[in-house]
Amino acid sequence: MMNAPATKDDVFEAIDKHNVRFVRIWFTDILGIPKSFAINTNQLDGAFSEGMGFDGSSVRGFARIYESDLIAKPDPSTFRIVPWRQQDNAVARMFCDILNPDGTPYEGDPRYVLKRNLSRLREKGYKFMVGPELEFFYFKNDCSTEILDTGGYFDLTTLDVASDLRRDTILALDAMGIDVEYSHHEVAPSQHEIDLRYADALTMADNVITYKITVKEIARKHGCYATFMPKPIFGVNGSGMHVHQSLFQGKRNVMFDAADEYHLSDEAKCYIAGLLRHAPEITAVTNQWVNSYKRLVPGYEAPVYISWARRNRSALVRVPMYKPGKEAATRIEYRSPDPAANPYLAFSVMLVAGLAGIANKYELPPPQERDIYHMSEEERRAAGINSLPGSLNEAIQLAERSYIVREALGDHVFENFIAIKKAEWDEYRTTVSRWELERYLPLL
Repeated sequence: MMNAPATKDDVFEAIDKHNVRFVRIWFTDILGIPKSFAINTNQLDGAFSEGMGFDGSSVRGFARIYESDLIAKPDPSTFRIVPWRQQDNAVARMFCDILNPDGTPYEGDPRYVLKRNLSRLREKGYKFMVGPELEFFYFKNDCSTEILDTGGYFDLTTLDVASDLRRDTILALDAMGIDVEYSHHEVAPSQHEIDLRYADALTMADNVITYKITVKEIARKHGCYATFMPKPIFGVNGSGMHVHQSLFQGKRNVMFDAADEYHLSDEAKCYIAGLLRHAPEITAVTNQWVNSYKRLVPGYEAPVYISWARRNRSALVRVPMYKPGKEAATRIEYRSPDPAANPYLAFSVMLVAGLAGIANKYELPPPQERDIYHMSEEERRAAGINSLPGSLNEAIQLAERSYIVREALGDHVFENFIAIKKAEWDEYRTTVSRWELERYLPLL
C-alpha cells in the first residue's frame, strides 16, 4: 500500500516514484454514475492551480446548455495508483471537485453536496463516520444473469468459485489504501459481500465509488461481470448496502451512554428517531432506481417496515449489541439502502434526517424484537409500524414534498434528481414488459 499523498507536492513525488504517465480524474453525475477523463502528468500543475474545463451540459443533471462551462479541480489527497493499469507506465486517479468558472463550488456536484452537509456538522462539533456493507452479484457476462456458483451464506466449499475474485479485489483495494474488514459469499447464488472498515463520510463515499469500480474491473480481468443492480434475479435475495453510522466529538463516540439499558445516548436515540420518521421521504435517494423496489419486498431480508431493534434484522434500523470496552464501536445500522445509490447523496439524506431528530428531540419508540415479517397487518398497525414506499413513483412523491431531502441535496440537485426520477418512472410504466406479453398475449 502506498502512502496517501496530502498535497500536490506529495502527488508529484509519487508520480516520479511510480513512473505515472496519466492521471484519471474521477467524479460522478447526480445518479452516482462514475465519470472520468485522463490528463497527461505534464498538465497536472495547471489542473491543480486552475482546474480543467469541461462541458457540464453533457453530464446528466449538471449544467444547462447555456451555462455549461464547468471546472474539475483534482483533490490531491485522493491520489492513488490504479493497480489494474500498471504496464510500462502506471496510471493514477484522483477525485475532483466541480467548480463554476469563477472558482466557487458547483451546487450540482454530488461530492460538494456531501461536503456542504459535513461542513454544517463540523460547526456543531460532530464528525460523521460510516461503514457500508455492499453486496453484489457475479455473472458470466453483462447480457444475462447466468450465475457462477450455487453457493450460500458463508460457504467455504468449491461452491464459492469467486474466492479468487474477492481475494484479488481486496488486494487491489488494499493497494489503493482502502481497508477491508472481511468478505464472504452471501445468501443468494453468485452473490458476494466485501465490507469496508468505517471512515469519515467523505472518504467513505469516495471509497464506495472506488470499491464499485474495482469490483467490476477485477471481474472483467477474470472474464466475468459484476453488478450492483439491487434485484437482478427473481425469487432470491437482492443486494443491499447496510450503512453503519455514528457521530463523534473528537475521539468520543457521541452515540454511547454506559448508563442506558441499550447503551445509547440521548443523541443516538433522537438520531434513530429522525431516521425512522423521515425514512419514507429519503428512500427515493437511498433506493433510487425502479429496480430498487423489486428488492424492498417482505420475505427476502430487505427491511420494508419502519422500526428499530437490536438483534432483529427485519427492522429498518438495527443497533448492534454493545461489547464491553468497545464504546467507539457503538453505532446504528440503516438497512434499506442498496449499492446502486449515489453514496454522496445517500449519506447526506441519512445524516440530515438523523440530525433533524436530534435538533427537534424526536422521541424514539420501543424496539421491535419480533419478526415483523410474521406479524399481521393489524399487529403492525397496533404497534405503529409503517412501511417504506412500495415503488419508485411513491418514493418520488414523498421526496418531492420533503424539506429534509431538499435541505440535504440543495435546490439544484433536488430539482434535477426529482425530474430525472420522474422521467425514469414514466419510461418504466409505459414500457411493455416480457411478463405482460407472456401473461396477457395468449389470453386477451
